[in-house]
Amino acid sequence: MDKFNALTAFVALADKGSFVGAARSLNQSPASITRAIASLEAHLCVSLFHRSTRVVTLSYEGAVFLERARTLLADLREAEQLVIGGASEPRGSLHVTAPVMFGRLHVLPVITDLMMGHPRLSVRMMLIDRNARIVEEGIDVAVRIGPMSDSSLTQVRIASVRQMIVASPGYVGRRGFPRRIPDLASHDIITVPSVRSGSIWRFGEKGDITTEVTPRLSVNTLDAAIAAAEAGIGLANVLSYQVADALAEGRLVRLLEDMAPPDLVVRLLYHPSRASLPSVRAFIEAMKERVGAL
Repeated sequence: MDKFNALTAFVALADKGSFVGAARSLNQSPASITRAIASLEAHLCVSLFHRSTRVVTLSYEGAVFLERARTLLADLREAEQLVIGGASEPRGSLHVTAPVMFGRLHVLPVITDLMMGHPRLSVRMMLIDRNARIVEEGIDVAVRIGPMSDSSLTQVRIASVRQMIVASPGYVGRRGFPRRIPDLASHDIITVPSVRSGSIWRFGEKGDITTEVTPRLSVNTLDAAIAAAEAGIGLANVLSYQVADALAEGRLVRLLEDMAPPDLVVRLLYHPSRASLPSVRAFIEAMKERVGAL
């Protein structure tokens, strides 16, 4: 049994919940995933999954084994990177995660340039608006925006972004400008479910003034919220980089500027063991250069 391939298949099946999905993510056939899981279960003498006609779920033993399997794969990948990427040339695999819009606007161009300049470098880029588990999910570098709790991870500050309330000129022409925080109660609100821009909005120099808003429109992506604000539906709570073009072109205007909360810090996070990898170093330096002026 190839234990590395078996562990890879196991983690992929646990993540995707189906043999077809796991096979697709690994560019293999469902039959090969089935064989790998069967070999692993035979080796361990346990059933790692409960199987039905539509879904595959972890057994108790599988759930216990999953985190160790992730750690083992991460350690193997790190050892591989240290060997094949030990020289100064970035090569091997780089796994990066970032918030969706920030990643699309600022991380993807950096990745594109790195890949163009280093043909032996491959990248897995995961854009999600949640905090991924960096070590457990085998991530080399994560982009995070906002306050950070104490962590054993290395943190590199690369920029800061402003928080702001915006609306279209047409909207404020019809409804007027909110002058005080309580005025928000009489305005139409657009929200995106998230820690920062859900129904609790923060204001003031320390961000310690909070108000609960009632959305007239709730959407699940920032792109949709910004498009709705530009269309004149209501007020949206956004970050400066998300609406820089819309503000410059006059499609949106900024509101309640005097009550804006503090800027949010943009950081790169990585495990100290990744610091020596040329691909990680190259990515960090390129990100510093690109976003330092945000």
